[in-house]
Amino acid sequence: MRSVPTIASVTASAYEIPTDTAEADGTLSWTTTTLVVAEAEAGGKRGLGYTYAHPAAVPLIAGKLAEAVLGLDACAVPQAWQAMLRAVRNIGRPGLVATAISALDAALWDLKAKLLELPLVTLLGAAREAVPVYGSGGFTSYSVKRLQEQLAGWTAEGVRWVKMKVGSDPAADPARAAAAREAIGKAGLFVDANGAYDRKEALAMAERFAALGVAWFEEPVSSDDLAGLRLLRDRAPAGMRIAAGEYGYDLGYFRRMLEVEAIDVLQADATRCLGITGFLAADALCEARSLPLSSHCAPALHLHPALAAKRFWNVEWFHDHVRIEQMLFDGAPRLAQGVIRADLARPGLGLELKRADAARFAIQAPGGNA
Repeated sequence: MRSVPTIASVTASAYEIPTDTAEADGTLSWTTTTLVVAEAEAGGKRGLGYTYAHPAAVPLIAGKLAEAVLGLDACAVPQAWQAMLRAVRNIGRPGLVATAISALDAALWDLKAKLLELPLVTLLGAAREAVPVYGSGGFTSYSVKRLQEQLAGWTAEGVRWVKMKVGSDPAADPARAAAAREAIGKAGLFVDANGAYDRKEALAMAERFAALGVAWFEEPVSSDDLAGLRLLRDRAPAGMRIAAGEYGYDLGYFRRMLEVEAIDVLQADATRCLGITGFLAADALCEARSLPLSSHCAPALHLHPALAAKRFWNVEWFHDHVRIEQMLFDGAPRLAQGVIRADLARPGLGLELKRADAARFAIQAPGGNA
């Protein structure tokens, strides 16, 4: 009878990385990004997961969540997931707690695949060999010149679609979108308002963006305004998809969004929606309703579950996260002809933290429970 490895330790750490230039969208601006890394050990192997969240996630992972999973079968990831959900019942699951669970869930999937000496996509079951990306950046803080250079740079690499931010200055948005269209030619153009518009404003903007061939209007109104999203979905010009979901922290949120038919594309984020387990559950909801699934940000973490998801469409190749993941993770995917592929010679997610490189960005000493 084989010995079943159990989860022996859980640790977490946080890193604050400056952006390469000031970044802003329709409702927020920032100059740093915080990466929270979770690690779990069993059977002499170490699994890694992460989220982009507040460093307060570190003590949650190393404390409450570690207590819930230590000693469990390292290959029984759904059991550990359920244990984490039970453990946080009285402290509140959405938001920060969900990001902490997400990071540790990803680490446990990575750990299981490494124990079995398999790439995670092989463990999950591949549905495709590669996933297309859409270039994502075009921040409202960018000059028009910088906007055009970034978007055109992606299309030159074979990327089929690019996305820009709108909403900081609605009066300037049509001209900026026109400049983007000029730079990218016939490539697909997406816009993301991050909920900056009200309903009537968003309807008017949809008409103006449609004239420029915009095929994707993300969060034209707040993602909490499901009735507003439904209004936009019903009345947006033909050929324009309404996308949202990045702020979904659990399956119930996604279910409600889909039940009221608020969107054309569901965006799920495995660093927020209770991990890879939650992401694949969102895929099942999309399959039941014949809707496409797109991943929000964190492309290195989404690669393997995206390869396995049945309704998957595209990965967000988000400028800031691509830069961070290639700086700090050995094995981060590289773009080739508009798609990314898994390195099947590497087990798990195929990622290893570059500890020496990450150390200079550390803002919280690693916390652990063993």
